[in-house]
Amino acid sequence: MPKRVMTGTIVSDKTDKTVVVLVERRVKHPLYGKIIKRSKKYHAHDEGNEYREGETVRIEETAPISKLKTWKVTGRLNAHATPEETAAASA
Repeated sequence: MPKRVMTGTIVSDKTDKTVVVLVERRVKHPLYGKIIKRSKKYHAHDEGNEYREGETVRIEETAPISKLKTWKVTGRLNAHATPEETAAASA
């Protein structure tokens, strides 16, 4: 069975070697047909503490690491740009 892969935004990086990733999905309401957002938070393993809050990352399902962690961060998709970095890039 293939591993599930999801994309989400880091909402917390306070714990050691763990980040909390918010994954949003869009579903159609069964009766009214309106597209609504559903979200869920996943605790993911971050071995080197290299990911920060606000970054968009890809997570992959793994064997259980702890009580809450069954996902690991596989890569960064879009880094959260600070105003200093934006000014340096445009100059």
